[in-house]
Amino acid sequence: MLSFENDYSCGATPEILDRLTAINATQYPGYGTDQLCESAKRKIREACAAPDADVWFLVGGTQTNQTVIDSITPQYAGVVAASSGHVNVHEAGAIEATGHKVLALPHHNGKIDADELDRYCATFYADSNYEHMVFPGSVYISQATEYGTLYTKAELERIAEVAHRYDMPLFVDGARLGYALTATGNDVTLEDLARIADVFYIGGTKVGALFGEAVVFTHHGPFSDTPKHFLTLIKQHGALLAKGWLLGLQFDTLFTDDLYRRIARRANEAADRIRAALRDKGYTLTFDAPTNQIFITLDEPTRARLETGVRLGFMEQADESHTVMRICTAWATTDEQVEKLLALL
Repeated sequence: MLSFENDYSCGATPEILDRLTAINATQYPGYGTDQLCESAKRKIREACAAPDADVWFLVGGTQTNQTVIDSITPQYAGVVAASSGHVNVHEAGAIEATGHKVLALPHHNGKIDADELDRYCATFYADSNYEHMVFPGSVYISQATEYGTLYTKAELERIAEVAHRYDMPLFVDGARLGYALTATGNDVTLEDLARIADVFYIGGTKVGALFGEAVVFTHHGPFSDTPKHFLTLIKQHGALLAKGWLLGLQFDTLFTDDLYRRIARRANEAADRIRAALRDKGYTLTFDAPTNQIFITLDEPTRARLETGVRLGFMEQADESHTVMRICTAWATTDEQVEKLLALL
């Protein structure tokens, strides 16, 4: 049975496992106060061209989104996100559990529009009763989005400008950031993201690590300072790992010899091959997305036939007789697996 269901079904890159085996018996201080974490932070700052950035390692994506949003959003406010955004759809109310409502905007193939964000905020403050309402207190977006689409540099800059004008920090979820950075047509670099966003994270769980995400407070914008006592906030949200050196080791390895980008690019190349084959064979691509996530609209007989040989991800019901399914490649996808999928298609 082939599996193209997600990009986190395998363990970790061999480079990480080899290094872990080599130092497994070494004793390190706890909670990220070790030299491996310091080395990883230094490499991430260099990759971001942000020497003053503050880097933190958390255990997973939902914990990261919850911790960061709770720490940057005023207690009386909510977070603005796309209606399709991960925090609005797939995090079991984790954000609302902290007391912050998710304020959903319409999405356009997974993305929010800066002009619509501007109108939303202007309308809010034009209401004389706005102090009785949930303030828009921060902005959350994903790069790549839940639909595998990408924000351009101009779109990110425009969203940041609007957010800052209404006194909101911009937070970018980078769970699949590696796949975004290496996608065909992408014009956003890691340096650009560190310049535009107030805080973002570099996803490890879905891009080669066993687990873990690296949060970067950029420390150069109006809202980019690290929240006070952030370590305590991480622990309160259950996102602090006692064996923090495990996270440091993984990100130190991923940011050595451009490994993070190299393995992400392989996943995109595999997805590009599959996309081309889908078009050739007459399948309907639901979204024009350049990353490792491919969405196809299938009639029920075709879906049933494919799922006898490959696990796909369910996205949404298109209509009574069609379903949007996801084919997801990963850093670990092999040429052999791609060939078998193409034969099945």
